[in-house]
Amino acid sequence: MPQILAVLILCAMMALFVWGRLRYDVVAMIALLASLLAGTVKPEEAFRGFSDDIVIIVGSALVVSAGISRSGVIEAVMRRMLGRLRTLRWQLLVLVGSVTGLSALVKNIGALAMLMPAALKMARRSGHSPSAYLMPMAFGSLLGGLITLVGTSPNIIVSRVREQMTGQPFTMFDYAPVGLGLSLVGLVFLLFAHRLLPRDRRATASLSEAVNISDYHTEATVPEGAGIVGMTVGEYLSAVDGEVAVTGLIRGGARRAVTLPDTVIEMGDTLLLRGEPNALERAVTKLGMELTRQDAGAEEGLPADKIGVIEAVIAPASLLVGQTVGRIALFDQHGVNLIAISRAGHRMTQRLSRTVLAAGDVLLVQGPIELLPERMRVLGLLPLAERHIRLGGVRKQLLPVLILAVAMAATAAGLVPVAVAFFAAAVLMILTGAISAEAAYEAIEWPILIMLGALIPVSEALQKTGVTDLLGAWLSQAATGLPVWGAVTLILVTAMAVTPFLNNAATVLVMAPIAATFADQLGYRPDAFLMAVAVGAGCDFLTPIGHQCNTLVMGPGGYRFGDYARLGAPLSALVVLTGVPLILLVWPV
Repeated sequence: MPQILAVLILCAMMALFVWGRLRYDVVAMIALLASLLAGTVKPEEAFRGFSDDIVIIVGSALVVSAGISRSGVIEAVMRRMLGRLRTLRWQLLVLVGSVTGLSALVKNIGALAMLMPAALKMARRSGHSPSAYLMPMAFGSLLGGLITLVGTSPNIIVSRVREQMTGQPFTMFDYAPVGLGLSLVGLVFLLFAHRLLPRDRRATASLSEAVNISDYHTEATVPEGAGIVGMTVGEYLSAVDGEVAVTGLIRGGARRAVTLPDTVIEMGDTLLLRGEPNALERAVTKLGMELTRQDAGAEEGLPADKIGVIEAVIAPASLLVGQTVGRIALFDQHGVNLIAISRAGHRMTQRLSRTVLAAGDVLLVQGPIELLPERMRVLGLLPLAERHIRLGGVRKQLLPVLILAVAMAATAAGLVPVAVAFFAAAVLMILTGAISAEAAYEAIEWPILIMLGALIPVSEALQKTGVTDLLGAWLSQAATGLPVWGAVTLILVTAMAVTPFLNNAATVLVMAPIAATFADQLGYRPDAFLMAVAVGAGCDFLTPIGHQCNTLVMGPGGYRFGDYARLGAPLSALVVLTGVPLILLVWPV
């Protein structure tokens, strides 16, 4: 009976993950509660997962990663390097190679966010589309996470499972031979395969310096005395040389679709406009219109030169995701104005106030220059312009890099456990001023930690009730007659297939014990199979929603959903074809 209940809870949990209506941490809490009610998890063991080393390591690594991000060292080095590169292939080599290497040391989405502005500026200088750079960089960041223990949270979980099975965890650089091999193969592939991406994708690098998105959406009101009063829509479009499109008109609180050029514009109307940022600015100011709520400077008594406009992408973890523009009241609550929105592959016709924001949307945000970086950080916005003003007001310093290097060296040498080393590194980041205590708490992805703490006892319940033995037996029957490379391939492909639907950490919590049992029943050592789970869970290249890095580049790169598979499917096949021999070479069974 406990076995049946554990299987039912597992199936229900996976169904909720796939459904996607509930956050993954909420699903994990539901699974833990159901396990308690079913008796598969004892009350005294229910919250033991929150004190597990995994939670400490992941939380500490996030703080250390944020400290490195705020140091400014990486951006300074990249500016010098990229200024000397002229061809697309060399630019890709440096950008993708850098984000891959950096992702082995810090959180991959942080590494990608640090280097995206450099890539977008390079796109403007060279005349290439940013889409040629951003998806290869996102995929490189995922491959880079495979190189070290702290490169991605699935590696930490796999190490813990190995310790439970054999008494010896994977160490800091045990992942490096396989991870470096796959990263090198992936880098070579991406240098040439970027041609698989459509060449007509449009994106942006900055508001005034970079390649402009052609479909920003904004709205402007017609005040008394404006030159546009009495003009028809057709006359207005002629006056602004057709640089923008009028997609709608609001009059008396009611929206009117603009289908005829002879629609007369009246005082008090609000026009919904679409176009490039500079074109929108000219179209609004030329005839005396006013952007909606463009009043941050006046409200705070600041002169015009103290007010700035910055272009930013909504990060997957932003508090803006799923909120309507009107509901969040950006100006009233945060002192910034939303001027315009761009969404890859969509032409919006709704009013800004009714638009539901999504991860990957690109926003034009206006506010006090001195406060914009801090307010963007709070909102979960990442700048697309080169960061002359960096989030958090960082200082250039080598100390955070030195702290990270010492922590990694101490764990690699076996002087201290990983949890102790990275916890100490996180504390030192705060004490040395590399990151403030408030920013450190905000850098920690609490939903991930909650999910880990809740799912650890659920995962252990699967083992204790014999479910992992049962599933391992089914897999071993399916693998009957397969050579060892076929069995490893089966595990790697299964993990790779499941990850787009589950969080990658959740995939490993479920798959790693099953893979270890599967190996045991086939008479093999578990190392190669656990490594296959880690690789499969870390390589989600097929969708923009499977991993935060993929989501982050969708808007700035102008990608559509299907673009990911065009580049990601052959890369996934290459990972399988290269990864299995590498795993078996490094970890013989």
